[in-house]
Amino acid sequence: MNTDLTTPSIPVLAPLAPDQRIEALDVVRGFALLGIFLMNIEFFNRETVGIMEGMPLGLTGIDWWASWFVAYFVQGKFWTIFSLLFGMGFAVMLTRAERTGREFLAPYLRRLTGLAVFGALHYIFLWSGDILFSYAIGAGGLLILLYGTWKPILLAVLVLIGIGLIPDLNPLFAIAGSLGFVAFISLYLRAERQTRVFGHAIPLFSVILLLLGVVGVITADVLWVLPDTPKEVRISFTVMSPLVLLLAALSARFHQPAALRELRLGATIYTFSFLMMTLGGAAQYWKPPEPAPTNPSALTAPASRAKPGVAAIDKSSEKAATQKAIEKQAERDRQLAKREEQARSEVRILSSGSYREAVEMRARRFPEKIVGDAGFATVLIAMFLLGSWFVRSGVMQDTRAHLALFRQLAIYALPLGIGLGLLGSLIAVTHIPGDERDGFLMARGLAMLGNLPACLGYVGLVVLMLNSQSRLNRISMLAPLGRMALTTYLTQSVLCSLYFYGYGLGHWGMDRSWQLVFVALVLTLQLAFSHWWLARYRFGPVEWLWRAFTYRQSPAMRR
Repeated sequence: MNTDLTTPSIPVLAPLAPDQRIEALDVVRGFALLGIFLMNIEFFNRETVGIMEGMPLGLTGIDWWASWFVAYFVQGKFWTIFSLLFGMGFAVMLTRAERTGREFLAPYLRRLTGLAVFGALHYIFLWSGDILFSYAIGAGGLLILLYGTWKPILLAVLVLIGIGLIPDLNPLFAIAGSLGFVAFISLYLRAERQTRVFGHAIPLFSVILLLLGVVGVITADVLWVLPDTPKEVRISFTVMSPLVLLLAALSARFHQPAALRELRLGATIYTFSFLMMTLGGAAQYWKPPEPAPTNPSALTAPASRAKPGVAAIDKSSEKAATQKAIEKQAERDRQLAKREEQARSEVRILSSGSYREAVEMRARRFPEKIVGDAGFATVLIAMFLLGSWFVRSGVMQDTRAHLALFRQLAIYALPLGIGLGLLGSLIAVTHIPGDERDGFLMARGLAMLGNLPACLGYVGLVVLMLNSQSRLNRISMLAPLGRMALTTYLTQSVLCSLYFYGYGLGHWGMDRSWQLVFVALVLTLQLAFSHWWLARYRFGPVEWLWRAFTYRQSPAMRR
């Protein structure tokens, strides 16, 4: 198999011929499809508004064990693998374009447009757990990170903020924030300018972090002195400021060499994001319970023996605090009622409603998905950068030459990642809506932190099996499934929506253990079909359509 990306053997930027594919990528992609399906099938039988709430309540026996296994050995580990692979695919296409001197951006933008269309149609017409649209948004952010210029980005941020001031359009603030974040981290990746601070040359990115950290420390000190400052704000500045200063020091120390920046930036963004989730969850878990709100009118009763002026101030302060607590509890109750109503509506529509009702429900929610994906894009970009490094460093082109690295990932990273999730499970395995002190946010943060080393460990394990001299190398049979990943993923949604939803066969609510049996059966059939299909055709049907749109040509389909 020819896997040399340094030789310009391809005259035009076109779909890879079968003998030019990197087999390890196809095998890992096929392996990832197993985990993706194990994770997704639960939410063809459960409301998707509970997708971030852990194991469902009320499970017992083998169903509990099946759910526990997926939650801590599968969930979160395989969408990260797929994201890693997406970044690898990006790097393969970019490297080929660079080596052949062909245009990259226009074909890749068409590729993302096609993916976004597939994702939007998948979400609206089949299933609201789609990730294809999320990848398209994340990859768009990656292009901005690598190629964006500051003037258009600044203009876009200002426009989004301005439009966000219009009533009911404030979600655009989140998109503006994500865009600004991408522009900021591009300074680490692309800027070589340095500034002298106390006689030391420091990269511009690190200088900005240093200033933010110093301002944060000063602000934290002021907040602790000022009376009646919300405790959450004080703690946030107190915790965040030293971390920002630490990032400033690390970014300055590890700015060179440039070849490692993708790896370091991706790992830092991912780790920092979920470290913040873990710390925030710990603060919620261990903070003292809030006193139950009382009626503010009760505070108008006669004061105690304190001086009149002091008593008036105390009563005013206590009344304001009580009113704030009442408002906070009311907002919490509103959000909980909204969540419960959404869950009831979704269960009714998907278990016994019509197809039209299901499509209308998902279409109404699609704008919320766009906003959510803008925030999720920062994590996806981190994974894409890691995947890109694996290809551009040469690791994935010649896996046999890097078996020592993959062995370390399997031996050390995999147990570490799984272990962090299991540690979190000792705190909580499910979230009780409305309860901020159930420990689940901290437990989920630990699991998310562990997903990165676990996904790398799984990749290492698959590569070691693929290069094994024993029967373990038969894992290569997953390659055809990986080559048809998009067709396989969408077909799973078609089958599940027709089998489980009320407008199909109506088997909504299948037991968790039987869901795993269902996955094994369907994937076995899909694996057999992928071998049969690719023995006759060069691409999966959806892959062919995607490539035809990307390259504006119709690749030969039959062998």
